[in-house]
Amino acid sequence: MSFRWSDIPNPFRWLLLSVGSLLARFGVIEPRRVERTTDLAWPRIVTGLARMSKSAADVAMVGIALGPAAIAGIGLAAPFWGLAFGIGGGIAGATIGLVSQRYTGGTAEEVSLAVTTSGLVVVAIMLPLAALYWLVPHQLIALVGNDAASIAYGADYLKVVALGVPFAALNLIGSRTLVGADDAWTPMMLRAGGAVVNVALNAVFIFALGMGVVGAAMGTVVANVVVLAAFVVGFAVGRLPLVGEFPVALSLGWPHTTLEDVRDVLTIGTPLVFTNVARRGAQFPMLAIVALFGPNVLAAYVVARRVRDLMDTPGWGFSLASSSLVGQELGTGDERAADSYGRQVLWFGVGVYLVSAALVFVFAEQIGRVFVDDPSILPLVTTFIVVACVSVVFRGVSGGATGPLRASGDTRWPFYGQLLGLYVFALPVALLGAVTVPIPGLEAVTPLGIEALYAALVIETLVPAVVTYYRFETGTWKAISRSYRPDSQPSD
Repeated sequence: MSFRWSDIPNPFRWLLLSVGSLLARFGVIEPRRVERTTDLAWPRIVTGLARMSKSAADVAMVGIALGPAAIAGIGLAAPFWGLAFGIGGGIAGATIGLVSQRYTGGTAEEVSLAVTTSGLVVVAIMLPLAALYWLVPHQLIALVGNDAASIAYGADYLKVVALGVPFAALNLIGSRTLVGADDAWTPMMLRAGGAVVNVALNAVFIFALGMGVVGAAMGTVVANVVVLAAFVVGFAVGRLPLVGEFPVALSLGWPHTTLEDVRDVLTIGTPLVFTNVARRGAQFPMLAIVALFGPNVLAAYVVARRVRDLMDTPGWGFSLASSSLVGQELGTGDERAADSYGRQVLWFGVGVYLVSAALVFVFAEQIGRVFVDDPSILPLVTTFIVVACVSVVFRGVSGGATGPLRASGDTRWPFYGQLLGLYVFALPVALLGAVTVPIPGLEAVTPLGIEALYAALVIETLVPAVVTYYRFETGTWKAISRSYRPDSQPSD
């Protein structure tokens, strides 16, 4: 019998099943759906943990080799990489919705067209962005930072990592394609494996070859190329050694796309792109505002964001599992089952968020010590981590509600939620903490202080959660899905 990595027991699946089983006892989710959701979610969660842990390791390695200025430089460059990642993720969000519906209610040709169209669209967007990062990295980093050494490090990092932007976006398309076809295991193996390769290469480039931030960027580029090569071989051949069979085979025959398919990808993906851009783009002004509080507060804030990113990885799995499962039910025309799946997976995910946030809350100080050893900063870092524990739970709500909306093609409301949460509420609240606000006819209002940053961390996740969940509850998304799915009749 051939060996397959999925035959090895893993603690991640066990933990999710444990939480799901507990929720099933209280009637939150049907027992039969716990296992199916877990099988789709846990590989993506592991992928998220690997990628977020890789980001933390990158910063730690560069810090050891070059010091705080290099850490700041990568921190300044990270939002630009995140912006590209968010755009690619938006197009890939359209991919999972289209693939999941065609996988159950369409044909292999329709699936292939959805994937190749997504790939062509994302490359057309990413190449100009990568060229911009390569040509004017110093000018871009200087828009955010004000320290010459940090700007120089950030520009060096951004210029090299720009080469990996198209490859990273195509990897997202490949990953979402497989998840939409009910296979979350394969993309986990490939992308988590890529994260491990990335860390190993960074260690060689940074420490053995003394390449500093350029080495960190090169590790990211090479790892993304390796992962994309694996996706291409798997889709072309139909399987990969040790990983196993691919559920989707892509045809490279003509046509690669049609105007109708491009329209569908752009119609569904554009709001998701704007949602991601709104979320990630807010990092630029937010970092500038936090910097007004001084370097210690900025460091504590960055650490809290890193920790929250790690706690947010369940959303990687549950949101995509929801999109896949809901999309498959919509593809057969069973809207009642789609609604039930969306609702139950949402609360399953929130339960997992509560457990992880509670664990981090208890060990907040110990986690802070992993990042800083200065006793004068540690209490500040600990407080920010505690606030991050509160704010991340709302990410579970918004991510769970976005899954069904994305599967149906109703992707505008998550964008509205992000705009309101970040730009109308979080950024102004954070600014009130740092600056004196002149009000005509009254004395200037004293800055609110660091408490405003704590409030902003919570508000930026709370508002999108409220908006997105409201849209999910209306049920309008089920009607919208009818214009995107294969021929079927609604069950309502």
